[in-house]
Amino acid sequence: MRVLLAEDNPDTLFYYDVLFEKYQHVLISAKDGLECLQIYHDEFENIRLQTDAMQKIQPFDAVVLDYKMPGRNGLEVAKEILAVNPHQRIIFASAYVRDILMEAARQLKQLVELVQKPFNESQFIDILEDAEVYRELGKFDVDINQIKMGQFRHEQLRKLLEILKELRRRAR
Repeated sequence: MRVLLAEDNPDTLFYYDVLFEKYQHVLISAKDGLECLQIYHDEFENIRLQTDAMQKIQPFDAVVLDYKMPGRNGLEVAKEILAVNPHQRIIFASAYVRDILMEAARQLKQLVELVQKPFNESQFIDILEDAEVYRELGKFDVDINQIKMGQFRHEQLRKLLEILKELRRRAR
């Protein structure tokens, strides 16, 4: 996976670096909200110039945002990214109370994911790697290892799950 992370705490950023290396994911990090937006817009534009106009642009499999950061907070960053690319997967990883993060997600009027700090390694990786979607797909006797080898994006996995659920519903 290729993930953009905005985190202003150097110790936490180091933890993410180690975690992403362990699970062999590519991490592009920003020290604040403004740097995150700059990286995102640069990547988005580079891909846009290389693809046809009808193709969805996904510069990152996920964007992981801390809520409170200098420059721009996570909510402001998420709003700007989603304005450019409403299909971008956003994960808030923050020590802020979950209710505050839920309210922020409601303001976005967009599905975002939340993980509250402190979290353990497996909690975060499960969210990042779509463990819940894989469990649901497993209920359809899908070979999860084959799916994982396909390196599908989060959005593609969710769509596959929706299609399988609809097919099951129609078969009844």
